[in-house]
This record gives sequence, C-alpha cells and structure tokens, in this order.
Amino acid sequence: MAELAEQPLFMRRVIQGVFLALNIWIAVQFVFFVRYFESGGQAAQVPRPPGVEGWLPIAGLMNLKYLVITGQIPGIHPAAMFLLLTFLIVSFLLRKAFCSWLCPVGTLSEFLWKLGQKLLKRSWEFPRWIDAILRSLKYLLLAFFVFALGGMTAGAIEAFQTSPYGLVADIKMLHFFRYLSTTAAITIGALVVLSIFFKNFWCRYLCPYGALMGIAAICSPATIRRDKNRCIECGKCTRACPSLLKVDALVSIRSAECTGCMDCVAVCPAEGALQMSLGRRYRLAPWMLAAGLAILFVGIVGYAKWSGSWHSAIPDVVYQQLIPHLDELSHP
Repeated sequence: MAELAEQPLFMRRVIQGVFLALNIWIAVQFVFFVRYFESGGQAAQVPRPPGVEGWLPIAGLMNLKYLVITGQIPGIHPAAMFLLLTFLIVSFLLRKAFCSWLCPVGTLSEFLWKLGQKLLKRSWEFPRWIDAILRSLKYLLLAFFVFALGGMTAGAIEAFQTSPYGLVADIKMLHFFRYLSTTAAITIGALVVLSIFFKNFWCRYLCPYGALMGIAAICSPATIRRDKNRCIECGKCTRACPSLLKVDALVSIRSAECTGCMDCVAVCPAEGALQMSLGRRYRLAPWMLAAGLAILFVGIVGYAKWSGSWHSAIPDVVYQQLIPHLDELSHP
C-alpha cells in the first residue's frame, strides 16, 4: 500500500526533473546562440533552440489565431504555437497537468513552498474572500491579453511578428532576465518570498498561462474521484492538496484550480477511495498520465519537426543586424 501511495509522487518527480533539465539545456544553448552574435562572431556558434519559444506565450497565442484565420502555419516563432497547442491539449485531456508535471516555474514554486513548510513547519492561507479576489487576478491578466489580441487581423499579426521587435522577442526576453532592473529584481524577490509562505503564490494568483490551462481543463474527461463508501474521512487529501481544494467534501474534482498532481491520491490511506479516472469507469494510473504527457509532447513536437514547421524562418544575417541594437528596439 505504501508503495502504491508513493507512485504518483515518484512519477511526477521524474517528469518534472526531465522537463526542468530540458528547459535548463535550452536556456544554456540559447545564451550561447545569442553570445555568438554579441561577440561579432568571435564566440562559438551554436544553433538556436526553437524550444525557447515556449517562454513566449503571447507569440503562441498570436500565431494560433493566425493559424485559425488563415489556415497557415506562421514562419516566425511557430514553435511557440505548437507548444501552446500541446499544453492546451494536455490540459483538456489530463486536467491542468501542465502546471504540476511540466511547467518549470510550477516545479520551482512547489520547491519553495515545501521548503517553507520544512523550515517554518507550516504554510499560510489567506481568508477565503481575499483568496477569491486574488485568484481572479490571473483571469483578469488573461482577459487583458485576449482582449489585446482580439482585434488583431492576420495582417497585423504578421506585421508584428516580422517587425524588428517581433523577430528578436525571444532575445529581448533573455535580456530581461540577464540584466534585471531594480524594480524587476525586487518584484521577483518578493514573489520568491511569498512563495515560501503561501503555496504556489505565483501560479495560484498571478499566472495568466495557468488561467488559460485551467479553462481548458474544466471539461477534461480526467477527474479525481472519491468513493464515499470507501472514504474514511481522515482529511489527508484536503490537507495535501496544493490548490487548497476540499477534496474530502466532494465526489469529483472539476475545479479549474485542480492541477492533476495526484498528491491527494498519494496520501489517501483507504485503498480505492480516491483515484484519477477517465470518465466514470476507467482508472488513470500515474504511469498512464506520465505516458500520456510524454506521447502528446513528443508527438506534437515531432510532427512540427517532421513537417518543417518547428524552426523560425529567420536568417543569421537578421540576427547580426538586430542583436547589436537590441536596446534600441521597442514594442511596436
């Protein structure tokens, strides 16, 4: 029984570790790619990793709208769109598992609040009415971005993506973190501190990407289900839930806040009382969820590479012209 209880946590840790390592590898390769052009060709040249576009969710949304309008895959930052599509499909089929199994920010956030629990012996919670107000912030941020993109035509999207700023938006993002302003450093520091005291502070209250995944997951066929006849009402599931859901008071968990982490399943001492299932009949074991994530990610990214739609169509000469003048480029 103890071995079964550890299975969800073990499988999730494996997937989290692999995806975090992948993001670190992409970041290092991207820094070396940019460094080549910054040095005037004196540093070693490495290819640009398209996976870095996973950190450009707005570009992904723009390109997804462009695909819907025109039926054509955009030539600039197409990987951003394919990764966004992957995570949306993951969220629809397997709940908001992107946030708890794949997202490197979610992984770091989880490490921080668990570190806080270890050092401080507890986590804090806001009063319910404050928590509800704060949770609305991420949806307001998402609404702002959706509204901003709503009026853009296909021509406007193409013009933005092919503008000097749009071409190097990924490198502008890198420079934001490489050369943090005082305001940005203080903000990030505050979020780190708050994440130690409050479970998943950024993810729960401020992440518009997570809000989008939550909306996609509302109608997911994958659901945490509680068998009332087997439940011993110990409350361990509710205490373990990082999303602060009242698992022990529900029959099925359909909240947009549920990340499918299966921590509640892992701590349940009553065999068969709590499990993730597809529909009402089919139990979704942790290894099945992990396999589903891997198949979707590798399959969609593999298709993008196979079809020649993964790499941005930006020649090196453009980077040679724009990177030395990066600080002069502003948002159109």
